[in-house]
Amino acid sequence: MAITRLGPNQDITAAKIAGQINFKNLIINGDMSLAQRGTSTSGITGNGYAIDRYRHQITSAGTWTISQSTDVPTGQGFAYSQKLDCTTADASLGASDRIRMTQRIEGNTLQSLKFGTSNAESITISFWVKSNKTGTYSWSANDDQNTKLISASYTIDSANTWEKKTLTFAGTDSPSIGIDNTSFLQCSWWLGTGSTYSGGTYRSTWTTLADSDQAAGQTVNLADDTANEWYITGVQLEVGTSASDFEFLPYDVNLQRCQRYYHQIGHGLNGAGGTVNAGQGQWYNSSEVTLTVYFPTSMRATPSMTTPTVSSGYRFHSAGSFVDVSDGGSINGPSNMMTGIYKSGLSGGSGGQASFLAMIASGASYKFDAEL
Repeated sequence: MAITRLGPNQDITAAKIAGQINFKNLIINGDMSLAQRGTSTSGITGNGYAIDRYRHQITSAGTWTISQSTDVPTGQGFAYSQKLDCTTADASLGASDRIRMTQRIEGNTLQSLKFGTSNAESITISFWVKSNKTGTYSWSANDDQNTKLISASYTIDSANTWEKKTLTFAGTDSPSIGIDNTSFLQCSWWLGTGSTYSGGTYRSTWTTLADSDQAAGQTVNLADDTANEWYITGVQLEVGTSASDFEFLPYDVNLQRCQRYYHQIGHGLNGAGGTVNAGQGQWYNSSEVTLTVYFPTSMRATPSMTTPTVSSGYRFHSAGSFVDVSDGGSINGPSNMMTGIYKSGLSGGSGGQASFLAMIASGASYKFDAEL
């Protein structure tokens, strides 16, 4: 294969570096390829996460299944979308009822917007969307640090057809974005709401938050029929006044970005089966053990930990033997890089002996959460 070398008077033009990754997309997991918590969750009636980085807020607005789907726009390079499927309808939403999908973005990520200066950049949000239910939907972005808002509508014109939507907003010269790991921008896709959030007017410029302006003019209530479903993929938020081609990241890079906010280890999780080792440590005495777990990347903040109760799901080793228990213990001295796991009420150990922890039954897991 011939190698072309640039001469001393040849410039590296934009065309020559086209397609190179520059992390222009401020949204994480815009192609919906990461679903650490599971590829489908049913019976959802409240708030929580399904596909990585996307939080769902459902307030007295039906029951939902949220899943990772392979229904995608043809020829765009996407393998997955996120699907919301109404399984129990609510045809009459109360004033404060709502269904929305959000992603919060920390201030550290948004410094390129130059908000708070005379050089403040415009932003453009683009995404592919599909639903059986046509009509007017809303998108909004809240400045969580300064209680400001922008919002706009988009229309699904044809039922069961993938459509690309693009919205652009000017930047703001006041105030600036905090240089920290807290939420600055909360992006929201509204799928249904009462008058509390829809009774106002859309905001094309950053102005003081009013709840009624977030989904102003929303006519669609996706919860009004169990036949309703809504798909989204290719979400991209970028600097500028136009939408560029979607920036696909390598899978491992996307995974690491998601693990900054959520990470889990366990039997049957992330493709792991059989015995799954979690961490090493030592016995404090004959009945108590402390182990250390290192995270694959620095998390956004010190995480919380949940660990399901699973009959004989957790195995603590000691000197060639082991003890199986249903409770995996509690978090101990966590930081954003690592944590201890402490377990008491065991037997068969000896103070100072080495130990390690394994998960040996389906569902046994440790889930570390540092979401915004």
